[in-house]
Amino acid sequence: MRRRRHRARLELNAEINVVSLIDVMLLLLVIFMITAPMMQGGLDIRLPRADARPLEAKSGFVVTINRAGTIVADGTPMPLEQFRGAFKVLVGQRAARGIYLRADETVPYGTVVQVLGVMRSAGVGDVGLVTEAEEIRE
Repeated sequence: MRRRRHRARLELNAEINVVSLIDVMLLLLVIFMITAPMMQGGLDIRLPRADARPLEAKSGFVVTINRAGTIVADGTPMPLEQFRGAFKVLVGQRAARGIYLRADETVPYGTVVQVLGVMRSAGVGDVGLVTEAEEIRE
């Protein structure tokens, strides 16, 4: 018993080891950086290319026309006839800072003009057409 009394007691270490927490945090950050761009789209469209500065629909009200000609407004797919009645209500409900039109490059020009006409008749005069930057060919 006497031996145990002479042995020095181990000091408690009150520091928190955060290395493993930092590793987990950085791993999650990398995972979110990779998956975030994939979650943005949702619709499979190929935007037309133009020799102009591309316009990105970051905020505002986005209307998308996919390859099949279906119009997706505010995440709701609808045919043109339904879009005619619903667009003014959707824009009124949502205080959008901008209206952006995204259309697949294979969509007929007439369909795009009809959608723009519905927007114009709803009182929207400023519509941004979203495109991709044209590749530079050398």
